[in-house]
Amino acid sequence: MNGLDAVIGRFVWSKAGRDKDRLFIIIDIADDAHVLIADGDLRPVSKPKKKKLKHLKVTQKIAEEISQTVINRKRLTDDDLRKAVQGYLMELTDDSVSEEG
Repeated sequence: MNGLDAVIGRFVWSKAGRDKDRLFIIIDIADDAHVLIADGDLRPVSKPKKKKLKHLKVTQKIAEEISQTVINRKRLTDDDLRKAVQGYLMELTDDSVSEEG
């Protein structure tokens, strides 16, 4: 596993463009400065968005099942992406609720 594999499956927030403040998952590496992102909703697996890394806020959280699917060259579905994104968003709202209470 090289350093780039560690990036695949990572959750990212878009910092610029029409999709600003949306949560995506990195599904591929385009080159040194660009990655392909998708969320299974606005951006399906069949039409990922090529985005500059500098326009993304990369989180520490990795969608392990997405990462493994891509690395093992299995078929990634929009449903898989949607579930992962929704799960992470739920985690974030649960964390903010528990901090307030």
